[in-house]
Amino acid sequence: MNIMNYTLNQLRIFLKVAELQSVTKASEELHLTQPAISIQLKKFQDQFEIPLTEIIGRRLYVTDFGKDIARACERILDEVHNIKYKAEAYKGQLVGQLKISVVSTAKYVIPYFISDFLRQHPAIDLQIDVTNKAQVIQSLEQNQVDLASVSVLPRDLNVNSIELMSNQLYLVVGRSLIGKEKNKKDFLKQVPLIFREKGSATRAAMEEYLFKQKVVIGKKIELTSNEAVKQAVIAGLGCSIMPIIGIKNELKNKDLFIVDQKQLPIKTMWRLIWLNQKKFTPVTEAFLTFIQNEKERIIAEEFNWFSK
Repeated sequence: MNIMNYTLNQLRIFLKVAELQSVTKASEELHLTQPAISIQLKKFQDQFEIPLTEIIGRRLYVTDFGKDIARACERILDEVHNIKYKAEAYKGQLVGQLKISVVSTAKYVIPYFISDFLRQHPAIDLQIDVTNKAQVIQSLEQNQVDLASVSVLPRDLNVNSIELMSNQLYLVVGRSLIGKEKNKKDFLKQVPLIFREKGSATRAAMEEYLFKQKVVIGKKIELTSNEAVKQAVIAGLGCSIMPIIGIKNELKNKDLFIVDQKQLPIKTMWRLIWLNQKKFTPVTEAFLTFIQNEKERIIAEEFNWFSK
């Protein structure tokens, strides 16, 4: 009988490959190179006489045996987490995981509401997924996360929420377009307007504003992240309607400029939301209590520039 000599790292890697059915995607999520993933995957496979995966037409598939092993890996890793949490709990600390999915603009906000909480409870493991609104809502709906942060509440999902702070979107341009904004009536027709991808809350807010104001626009450019939009505007490719929270330094350094436009800024509210029937863990419950008690202090200390 062969003695199994696998590592926890190999279990973690195989489980992620099995979940995503892709070495490439697993390497991205685990922040490892593809060769590193492949080496550990081979070492893990070498301990079994039956294949865990198979390649058909350049696609990776997990065998039935591999699926059983993946489930075992998940149970083992869960128990490893439990051992850690039990040890910390005996010391009187709040332990567990906090999983949050946030829209990309909220990455400028959420860390400030979490940092003090984690300092108070160092045994808590934090997992934050930053993506667009459509993916955030999907992960919440599938109960993959405890909480989500959005600026627009989902229409077709029964959720509860708590307000965090105001979100304001302004029309901005780079240095090379300063002066063209003086003809405000035709500005958005003359200068390309840069959009986020479909599924983005920022894009939805822009489209609703343009529709309500009956604004005629000229050329459109679509990019897939706020950072990409920001750099494109700075480079002079066009203008965009952006959350002010993510362009503080660029405004200060005069790389970006706000253009006064009718019915702007667009005002929304960042919120934490959760499924209506969600059963809170002690960690999630403690975090929401912390937010209720501390959010005004955090806003005053970290975002006083925002109101100005």
